Amino acid sequence: MKFTLHKTEKHTKARTGTIETKHGSIQTPVFMPVGTRATVKTMTPEELKSIGAEIILSNTYHLYLRPGMEIMEEMGGLHRFMHWDRPILTDSGGFQVFSLSQMRKITEEGVTFRSHIDGSRHFIGPEESIRIQHILGSDIIMAFDECAPYPASREYIEQSMERTTRWAARCVEAHQDKKDQALFGIVQGGMYKDLRARSAEGLLALNFPGYAVGGLSVGEPLDLMTDILDYTTDFLPQDKPRYLMGVGTPDYLFEAVRYGIDMADCVLPTRIARNGTVFTKNGRLVIRNAKYRTDDRPLDPACDCYTCRNYSRAYIRHLFNVNEILGPRLTTVHNLHFLLRLMERIREAIEKDDFLALREDFYRSYGYSLQD
Repeated sequence: MKFTLHKTEKHTKARTGTIETKHGSIQTPVFMPVGTRATVKTMTPEELKSIGAEIILSNTYHLYLRPGMEIMEEMGGLHRFMHWDRPILTDSGGFQVFSLSQMRKITEEGVTFRSHIDGSRHFIGPEESIRIQHILGSDIIMAFDECAPYPASREYIEQSMERTTRWAARCVEAHQDKKDQALFGIVQGGMYKDLRARSAEGLLALNFPGYAVGGLSVGEPLDLMTDILDYTTDFLPQDKPRYLMGVGTPDYLFEAVRYGIDMADCVLPTRIARNGTVFTKNGRLVIRNAKYRTDDRPLDPACDCYTCRNYSRAYIRHLFNVNEILGPRLTTVHNLHFLLRLMERIREAIEKDDFLALREDFYRSYGYSLQD
């Protein structure tokens, strides 16, 4: 993997760049649609390409459980398995191990847990996570970490952060013979700035080709998230990509970019789409509402996605009311197109040193309150 930094906006930390991988290039800052189980729900790879998706994210934990690594290895890896020839990032599985699994036990070696599917007993540690991601063959892989909950005591966060750093060193050792996959470290430390600094220092010593900021957007207020993020990115190298895990609403994306983040992902845009909620220039719209039953306008008159060019609010509301699968497909196309187009506009604004003006204009239209 190669990262080239193109431009840093003169008023903020917002920046543009290019990540080059063996499966193609990615223009940053970028939002990555999430294909948890080797599919972005309701979308074909061709549809993802048509709306400008350059990279997607898949989940180590879920793919490890189903279909399993024996099948994945036999099928030739994740790209071939899911018919996607552009870059893929896989997370380490750590977040799901800690958030979804029952009866988990954390030791220095790793985590023993029970599957959320059938209760079967499993173990994943740093070496196992890296081995799974090697089989998946993703372009960017993540170090195995512990994503601590919010709120949590300083003592717990400190122990968790130090363990994550030790696990990161083991991930580097397990990965050393694989040069065609870029391994990112994950900065932890909760809401404690000194612990964030210590975490970053420990990971920088391991010389990862990229760094993620984990443990944010886990329930804390936005102003606290941005304060910690602003502080943390000061410790990260300028010449390597930065990834904020788990953010996918327009305001969080704007704030992430403002403080120097290059990559972001979240399941929220596709999840709310399946429930009938869409992003528009003027805020969220719930298409199930009765007031749209004879509304012949598109979801967002300012949008040029396939859905908005061809279908009315009334028709899409009808699809949801009669439980037709086309409804969630059309709203998913729209939401992902909306965010990918927003990131394109953000990149253009950064190049012109107009990021804050775009942010102010978008927030005013969308109904957000400006944070300064």
